[in-house]
Amino acid sequence: MAAPRFIARLNEQIGNEFAAHQQYLACAIYFDATTMPQMAALFYAQALEERNHAMMMIQYLLDADAQVSIPSIEGPINDFADIVAPVLLALDQEKRVTQQIYGLTAIAREENDFASDQFMQWFIKEQVEEVSSMSDLLTVVKRSSRDIEAIEDYLARESRPTAPDPTAPAIAGAGA
Repeated sequence: MAAPRFIARLNEQIGNEFAAHQQYLACAIYFDATTMPQMAALFYAQALEERNHAMMMIQYLLDADAQVSIPSIEGPINDFADIVAPVLLALDQEKRVTQQIYGLTAIAREENDFASDQFMQWFIKEQVEEVSSMSDLLTVVKRSSRDIEAIEDYLARESRPTAPDPTAPAIAGAGA
């Protein structure tokens, strides 16, 4: 069984992941409206990824026979000053989520909840990748903020389809 303190915090994190989903969706819509299809596609994909993270956490709680409580969330920021602002917001969000994931892992360890600690390891690896890729994107967008085509070309050139990670936790509802 998962530790009660871990369960409570993981339920909070589910809300954080759904909030990240909505924020990435708002960023995608902004880039879609700005006629930046590569940036829009990236952020639509990021939104889906954040939703899947929440659903992985839900599945873990279900598997652990723990109560799932979906928390309410604040709405996303929808208005941006320029094309740099959503990427900066996304990087800040990824850094914040990284700290939240570390906090969850610390609780699992403090509670000797070895299964929950193991579950969190995938998310730690994922956050390293997320912060790195968003940091790189911010660098490119800042450097090319006056040349939208350069940003779009960068994404077209650098975006590669990736195979599903076989080590990823199960996503609730994915088998249905």
